[in-house]
Amino acid sequence: MAMKKKTKPENRPAAAPAKPLFAKILIANRGEIACRVMRTCKRLGIKTVAVYSDADADALHVREADEAVRIGPAPSRESYLRIDAIVAACKQTGAEAVHPGYGFLSENAAFAEALDAAGIVFIGPNREAVAAMGDKIESKKLAAKAKVNTVPGHLVPLKDAEEAVEVSKRIGYPVMIKASAGGGGKGMRIAHDDAEAREGFRSATNEARSSFGDDRVFVEKYIQEPRHIEIQVMGDAHGNVIHLGERECSIQRRHQKVIEEAPSPFIDPKTRAAMGAQAVALAKAVKYRSAGTVEFIVDKHRNFYFLEMNTRLQVEHPVTECVTGLDLVEMMIRVAAGETLPLKQADVKLSGWAIEARVYAEDPARGFLPSIGRLTRYRAPATMPGVRVDTGVYEGGEISMHYDPMIAKLVGFGKSRDEAADRLLAALDAYYIRGVNHNIAFLGAIAAHPRFREGRLTTNFIAEEFPSGFKGRALDDALRRRLVAVAAVLQRRQSEREAGISGQLPGHGVGVATRLAVTLGGGTSEVGVVAVEPGYAVDGFGRPIVVATDWQPGDALFAAVIDGTGVLAQVERTALGWRIAHQGCVVEATALRPRVAALAALMPEKRAADTSRFLLSPMPGLLKAVAVKVGQEVKAGEELAVVEAMKMENVLRAARDGTIAKLHAGAGDSLAVDQKILEFA
Repeated sequence: MAMKKKTKPENRPAAAPAKPLFAKILIANRGEIACRVMRTCKRLGIKTVAVYSDADADALHVREADEAVRIGPAPSRESYLRIDAIVAACKQTGAEAVHPGYGFLSENAAFAEALDAAGIVFIGPNREAVAAMGDKIESKKLAAKAKVNTVPGHLVPLKDAEEAVEVSKRIGYPVMIKASAGGGGKGMRIAHDDAEAREGFRSATNEARSSFGDDRVFVEKYIQEPRHIEIQVMGDAHGNVIHLGERECSIQRRHQKVIEEAPSPFIDPKTRAAMGAQAVALAKAVKYRSAGTVEFIVDKHRNFYFLEMNTRLQVEHPVTECVTGLDLVEMMIRVAAGETLPLKQADVKLSGWAIEARVYAEDPARGFLPSIGRLTRYRAPATMPGVRVDTGVYEGGEISMHYDPMIAKLVGFGKSRDEAADRLLAALDAYYIRGVNHNIAFLGAIAAHPRFREGRLTTNFIAEEFPSGFKGRALDDALRRRLVAVAAVLQRRQSEREAGISGQLPGHGVGVATRLAVTLGGGTSEVGVVAVEPGYAVDGFGRPIVVATDWQPGDALFAAVIDGTGVLAQVERTALGWRIAHQGCVVEATALRPRVAALAALMPEKRAADTSRFLLSPMPGLLKAVAVKVGQEVKAGEELAVVEAMKMENVLRAARDGTIAKLHAGAGDSLAVDQKILEFA
């Protein structure tokens, strides 16, 4: 193993406690959670050790640690999932304790046991609790024994697809087929009929084997119109367990959480107390120590049912920290060092509201497929009031195909839910990322959605509100007027700069247009733009819209006050106009002199190349299987190939009837985005 010595970070506190809880902690993880744990360690005066794979040699968590140890090649099974390598790194560096973060080995009882055998403290729950709660089947049996409400289901691993059908029919469709060792939305499929049960069994089994090394799956009833609400618990080694309120995690896509908040807009004090009491009872039943989360599914009548217990720190823990004022990582470290919890249940107070959005390197226009590459530009809104950014990337860093494509967790918090949502929206508008595709516009569209603002949430929110995928936020009249005004001011400022360029020939200089035809969102508005104090007046909507801004051409962020309201937008010059991104809308705008606009409307549009006879890989990944051969006739909807990316299986199906003419790739090949897999006759 190679070890990197790190210099002392400039932002480390000048004076550390005389007797730290641990002298040195190794973080057995990567990315934003590794950086998050390091921040608390540094505040407590504890030295940190990072571990890294070859793909992460230049990662931010490696740069921020005091020491860093290479543990293997890029694939996680050869690096971050190697228990022996992590134990060896602890011995090599003298780390006294390990924080596992989330994912990887965080809920692996064998890992906790190996650390214990080596005399290294595991900053997490006792391994018995990890083993008991890590198995979804056994955890449901324990929950029922502890008198915790559970979802009806068949808590025995399925033998094959036919048993999946038999059990599903007995429970009653729809059902959820779930990996016993699953988590993070992997190894889960909803089935509405026998065919979907068979395919769901196969896909969930394969995904579970790939992600967790455990292919057992089971079936339970799928609750319709559900909310996903979880309770944060914290226990110590002295038998004390408390809960820290709930988090609403209903905004999900393919069972992956997208936006989380604390508290829930749906839960009343009575339900909160009941859910909290059951979560604490379950934790006490397994003598739980450290941070954990008890997840519930809640129906429209506030009936709640136990789903699973995550025996680790959750991705969405920052929203709980914002409303409780507690540092959950610090509490985990102190509990692991043998201290008692610093507060009782009666001392837990919730104040304000916090909403977290997960910023991913993915392409919403292509079905949210992962996007990999280098962050050529990266500017996080870290200094905005009421905004928290937890990230593990930096400008020039790379998003790898080997791991989860998360860029950051962005949190808006304030005194009320509306204030938290407004701050989140503003921070999304200010988050500047180039080099990879990302989901910021999608997150903005959700945060601005009337149904979201009203708190009418279910786990079906995204499927119901974006049934055809995400095409951008729809333009209402108010938003359209605002974007027209922005485009007009952008063009006016650009014209003023061009008019001021010296050396222009007399009679051929660039003039400043005072009337513009602004085209965006499928419509054109003719407006006047005149300079006024403190900016410009855009006229053409029955009354002037006043835009006050100091924006200059070349700035990526357009900050303005429009009719007394602060507005942020990302702007980019294009060949014919401007690309403007604001609150979930991404529009291409042109702002031309009216006569030029009229002539431009007559120009023919260039047609896109016809690729309909090819099956193209929609993402970079591994071609796991090709289900057809040359000469075979296929029907629309029939499976053609399976591509794996970020450990998620993606089944590619025929869009039409046809005959396979040629195979361009085979099972085991690595694919680039839009690479040909096969060709139709």
